[in-house]
Formats: sequence, C-alpha cells, structure tokens
Amino acid sequence: MNNRRKLIVALGAGALAAPFRSFAQSRQAPAVIGWLNVASSESGGHWLAAFKEGMATLGLREGSQFVIEERWANGQYDRLPPLAAELAAKKLALIVAAPSQSVAAAAKAAPQTPIVHATGSDPVAAGFAASLARPGGMITGLSNFATDVTEKHLELLLAAVPKLKRVGFLTDARNVNRALMMKGAERSVAQRSVEARFAEAARPDEIEPAISRLAKDGAQALIVFASPLFTNERRRIVTLALAHRWAVIGPSSEYANAGALLSYGADNSANYRRAATFVDKILKGAKPGDLPMEQPTKLDLVVNATTAKVLGLSITSEILLRADKVIE
Repeated sequence: MNNRRKLIVALGAGALAAPFRSFAQSRQAPAVIGWLNVASSESGGHWLAAFKEGMATLGLREGSQFVIEERWANGQYDRLPPLAAELAAKKLALIVAAPSQSVAAAAKAAPQTPIVHATGSDPVAAGFAASLARPGGMITGLSNFATDVTEKHLELLLAAVPKLKRVGFLTDARNVNRALMMKGAERSVAQRSVEARFAEAARPDEIEPAISRLAKDGAQALIVFASPLFTNERRRIVTLALAHRWAVIGPSSEYANAGALLSYGADNSANYRRAATFVDKILKGAKPGDLPMEQPTKLDLVVNATTAKVLGLSITSEILLRADKVIE
C-alpha cells in the first residue's frame, strides 16, 4: 500500500473511531441515590414505588441514569445510624431520607452529601433548615407535618361515632413532635364531652401492651398519633384495635387502607413523588440550601366503608361528602 493510500485509510479509521470515543465519554455512570427509611421494605415499598414514578415522570430512567442504594430500618430507630454510615461509605450523589429521624442520621453520617427530606416533621424546628424559603444547608425537601391534624382527628372520630365517651390515644414516646401532638389532643378533648386515655409505645414490642392498657382503661375507640413506628406497624395496630371493636383514625391513608375506619392527613405517597423533583434539581447542579422546602397544601380524609359495616356503624352523608376517598 502506498503512503497516500495509508494516509486515507488512517484518516478514515480515525474519523470512524471519533464518534465512538465521543459516545463512550458522554455516557456517564448512573447517579447513585441513597435511600434511608425507618420503615420496612414491605410496609414502605409503595413509597419507593411512588418516588420512582416521580423520577420516571421527569424522564429519569432507573438503571441507566440513576440507581438506588436502599436501606430500611424495619421500624427500629436504633438501626438508622449504622444504616446511614453504610450509605455514607458509598459514592452517593444524594440521599433521600424519611422521616426526620432518618434525615438526622443521614446528616450526621454524611454531612457533605445533599439530603432530600421526603416526609417528616417541621424541618425548621428539627434544625434541618434555617427557614422553609431558604434552608441554607445540605437538606431540602418536604414536610408532611401539620400541627392541627391531631385536634381534627377527634372531631372526625366523634362525627363518625357520636356516642363515644372514652377515647384512647396511642403515642410514640420517641417522636420529636409528641409534645405538640399531646397539646393538640388535650385541647380537642377539653372542648368535647369525652375522656382521654393515653398510652405510650416506643418499640414494636410495646404496642400490644399499650393497646391492652387502653382497653383496661375503658377506651372505646383509638386515635393513633403520627409516628414512623406506628405507620410501619399499622396493620398490627388496626388488627389489635378491631379485636376490641374500636373505630380507629390514623394520620395517613395507609391506616384506612389497612382497615382503620378513618384516616386524615397528608398524602405520603404524593410527597415521595414530589421528592423526585428535588432530586432532579440537585442532580442538575442545584444546591439543596437554595431550594425552598415545601409543606402539605392538602390533607386527605379517607373512609373505610367496609370497616364501618364490620363495626355496625352508619357513616353519615356529611362525612362521606367530605371524604376524598371511600374504600368499599
């Protein structure tokens, strides 16, 4: 082959190889997203599915554009710090954490990693953000905490079961917002002709004894305080309550779906879908401290008509008309 032909072949090969090199260089490794949740994968799997739906809606493909390192604490707060440490050892783009206890563990283990607060208590009161409008640190995202929900729970429960005289309240001794919720419950009770019975649980094995104490104290229905532990154990709580033929109201739709008569609160799944928007912005270079945090703008009332039949209750048309969803 003469020199001129060799030169043409070499130039052609180089031109052909250039697009392949460019393509290979443009293909970046998928972003690794840490997932730290106090629930179990069984009880909280629908939240992860909602988050992935949100990512897909934004055009982000799992596997090629992002992968998720999952860590679930199975309802045990004590497991959060070591799980957060495991994630901190990974090369993460960010962490999606919920609720507040998970956020705190992630922030301590990985202080330089962006964190998206998917659900949880007031982030300002918890010290995660300087303000909702301008968090200023490495944490942004959403809160599902509304201070007036606990007071509303008794109102709704009495509207459904007006002859109640004694109402049990199940509280999580380790919830950072317990004092606020207790004050709300006490205010609500003081305005109505009912007696309150309170019982605490801080671990899964304390739930059944707590409900037994409420039964011995003469409780006729149950209000469940917002708690990651209780959400994880919601099916067992509802089953135990129904064994006493109690009407139950919980702080999120997961409770009504598990058989509680009523639920009223923020839509957790909507929060997780919305969390994907924060993740997308951070992956594109936004600083978490510059992204305003969001609070729930709508609280949903869910009625379980099947449970009402089991308990021999007739749900009034007023409640049915107010309901965002009725489970038949």
